[in-house]
Amino acid sequence: MPLRHTPLARRTLLKGMGMSLGLPWLEAMSAPPPVRFAALYMPNGVREDTWTPPETGRNFTITPTLEPLAGLKDQLMVLTNLWNQASVGGDGHYVKMSGFLTSTTVTKTLGVDINCNGISMDQVAAQTTGQKTPIASLELGILPVTTGVDKNVGYTRVYGSHIAWSSPTTPLAREVNPHLVFERLFHAGSQNTDTATQDRQLLDGVLDDAKQLRGKLGQADRIRLDEYLSVVRGLEDRLARASRPQTTPWKPRVALNAADKPPAQPKDYADHVRLMLDMIALAFQSDSTRIVTFIFGNEVSNQNFSFVDGVKGGHHSISHHENQPENLRQYQLINRWHVAQYAYLLQKLQGMREGEGTVLDHSAILFGSGFRDGNKHDPHNLPLLLAGRGGGRLATGQHLSYGPDTPLSNLYVSLLDVLGAPVERFADSTGRLPGVLA
Repeated sequence: MPLRHTPLARRTLLKGMGMSLGLPWLEAMSAPPPVRFAALYMPNGVREDTWTPPETGRNFTITPTLEPLAGLKDQLMVLTNLWNQASVGGDGHYVKMSGFLTSTTVTKTLGVDINCNGISMDQVAAQTTGQKTPIASLELGILPVTTGVDKNVGYTRVYGSHIAWSSPTTPLAREVNPHLVFERLFHAGSQNTDTATQDRQLLDGVLDDAKQLRGKLGQADRIRLDEYLSVVRGLEDRLARASRPQTTPWKPRVALNAADKPPAQPKDYADHVRLMLDMIALAFQSDSTRIVTFIFGNEVSNQNFSFVDGVKGGHHSISHHENQPENLRQYQLINRWHVAQYAYLLQKLQGMREGEGTVLDHSAILFGSGFRDGNKHDPHNLPLLLAGRGGGRLATGQHLSYGPDTPLSNLYVSLLDVLGAPVERFADSTGRLPGVLA
């Protein structure tokens, strides 16, 4: 009988040589494509005058900073005048970053009692979608977690390294090694539990060693150790979620080839970023997870961007432009480079066919920063982009401008609806965001 007359179950396998391999998603398979979500966080804000399109609606102009997205305009939504009220005050960076996906105010602390006072919206979604995939959510970054105290503002630097929180006191550990990310994807859903067992044994050993070490440390070192352990506890959470039984059987939508494993140590920052974006695309294409967060850099990190033509210096330093023309010029180039990376991921997802559309059509990819201008650290009118049609639920191809101080959390309520994890309220939300849903 022809394939088109015989619906296939998602568990259909190819068997041979003692191995089984999941078929890629085919139109003959009965289940519709899933909806995925990723949040890409760029530190240090944007140059305001080259970001926002002057027109609203569908006939908006692509600005100089957004130019890499020109060919993706029909998949793009520019969102203007959203803000995170909970991040007003505090310091310039840490409160803005850790509260980006929680819309809450983090507790000011030197590191002993970190608390973001909420759960990030990606983890609210993961509580539902994570039951359908072997990896509930994937947290990625480029730089290791920063510890210690920023004495200029009195906050632990841990807040400047996380946007994903599974509980108010649990920032989720980020993977910064693309080689290890691929390993997790490659072994996703494997019946072999050796990897999970080794991870748990390693975690138990780390916690035991830390407990013994803590009694020998001075106060400052104890604080640093406690900060480190707060992140390690995120690994505990990840392992616990991985051990939960899935409500439905899972098989990858595409097969992963071990020969495609990326290097463990990329040669430079730009290559590192691209490899991580490749891992996001692969995770979504294979349906290993449907929720990803990615941080380009920690807040207050002064990553050198001299690899970008026309830039000489560190991101954080240049963002404090003091309205100097040369600093503003370089600041815009750094912003544009980040937007180009966002465009790279979108194009990669757009090139992955899935049913009658693409993986991008079945995704919602958020890009933004925790404040608008790096010189003012102002959480009003956040620079935000949303791309992908969310399985037909998102009204892309437009610039939406709202009244001043519209809650960012309203966007999150709308996105959680798209992701199949609807809520009546999230943080300080007042309802769904008009114009976002198709």
